Amino acid sequence: MSASRRNIVLTGFMGTGKSAVGREVARRLGRPFVDMDEVIVQRAGMSIADIFRQHGEGTFRRYERALCEELGRQEGLVIATGGGALVDPYNRELMAANGYLICLDCEVEELIRRLEGDDSRPMLWDEDPRKRLVELYRARRSAYVEVPYHLDTTSRPLEEIVTEVIGLVQAEPVVHRVLTPLGNYPIYLIPGGLAHLGALLHARDVGANVVLVTDEHVWPLYGKTLLESLRRSRFAPTEIILPAGERFKTLDSVRFLYDRFVEAGLDRSAAVIALGGGVITDMAGFAAATFMRGVPFVPVPTTLLGMVDASIGGKVAVDHPKGKNLIGAFVQPLLVMLDPQTLETLPELERRAGLAEVIKAGIIADRELFERLEAGVDGSDLAWMVQRAIAVKIAVVEEDPYEQGRRAVLNLGHTFAHAFEVLADYQLHHGLAVSMGLAAAAHLAEIRGLCSVQTRERIISTLKGHRLPTSYDSYPPSAVYQAMFADKKRRGTRLRFVLPKEIGEIVIDSEVREDQVYAALERIRS
Repeated sequence: MSASRRNIVLTGFMGTGKSAVGREVARRLGRPFVDMDEVIVQRAGMSIADIFRQHGEGTFRRYERALCEELGRQEGLVIATGGGALVDPYNRELMAANGYLICLDCEVEELIRRLEGDDSRPMLWDEDPRKRLVELYRARRSAYVEVPYHLDTTSRPLEEIVTEVIGLVQAEPVVHRVLTPLGNYPIYLIPGGLAHLGALLHARDVGANVVLVTDEHVWPLYGKTLLESLRRSRFAPTEIILPAGERFKTLDSVRFLYDRFVEAGLDRSAAVIALGGGVITDMAGFAAATFMRGVPFVPVPTTLLGMVDASIGGKVAVDHPKGKNLIGAFVQPLLVMLDPQTLETLPELERRAGLAEVIKAGIIADRELFERLEAGVDGSDLAWMVQRAIAVKIAVVEEDPYEQGRRAVLNLGHTFAHAFEVLADYQLHHGLAVSMGLAAAAHLAEIRGLCSVQTRERIISTLKGHRLPTSYDSYPPSAVYQAMFADKKRRGTRLRFVLPKEIGEIVIDSEVREDQVYAALERIRS
């Protein structure tokens, strides 16, 4: 179904403004509006209060479920649910099948003011309605968190909320969910998503003293937008601005972050937000994973490389003089926010470097993605390519979250690439190193008889077509080979190489001879 025909489904606690917002959204978009409570009243021939009195809550919930089944098959509607309708996972699934689910949130104290004296709400019938409201609100929070999108209506005018709902839907947001043994987390792909991060964190009851880690290049571009989003949701963020570049991805930088975390009053109820590319994501993530034995971590990548690689999969690390990412951990983020609008300011070099990881994803498991890249790409395809590349990584990570087996395929080209980076003292861009590594891996696969000349040529040609390097001239093959032994993927003294068999099929090869590695390196030496 096209995004323009998906339903807009507003849910949330009673008193958050679902009906008022929904009616105005429908009016402005020229869509039919459905208030589920009003439909149930019409069909039952009595008020909701009377349904509860005469037939009980169970009967009302059956009306809700039947209506969700009906509306879930329709399209182009704006729907305001009852406060408890989507607490039921079955109803959420029905409505999410062809709708954007948006939860309207509001502070409890304001809800109490809004609902004071309203005796038409059976769920608040109690000797102490205020106490009952607070209890019910807390009981439903875990269900509301499962709703993909959140907007805070506390002390905000109707028109502002309506405009934000329409803007969110017109951005055509996408949510991927990563499932791992330690739990699951969402990956949001939302144009303009930085403005929504505060509401998403607030819905998850994240503590106020969040820390925003970024670098000197990204801060002037997006720092203010993200801070405004956090403050609008009543967070008290502390920003930490680091020097940009891989050479600062060290334990010394992490120690500096620890000191700032202590000064900021960071605790396990709050979160570390990483705004930037792969270096910031890796470094802030490692600091979050190890501070107080782990605080919540929220990657907000602003580079193509960060979006399709570093932010997904839960691997965080810093470099060591003897090897890249040697000091690290596995940590599952609270959520990941990908805002494609941040790619609009990406320098051309960063864009090209990021495409190396996208090409890698296509070689591993997505022939259609690779063929699109092979044919050429323009800016309008980037969001689609990000979706396809992260889908490849999510599928692999879910199968092998701790890199015990299949996840090693994500290291295609990286045994070579990391060696190039070490020898360059981390002055070589990771994406460019990956491109060189992919070229070397393609040659090695052909030498090993694993792939055809045609497959090797397709890989090399696609890299060149995006002006990515496929050769090197700085180091003798012997130096590159020795640098590989700091690689995390080796087993004892045996190197393991991830090699392409054909586009969309990868093998892990532990039987590669030294002379074959030298031969591959000689082929790409300019």
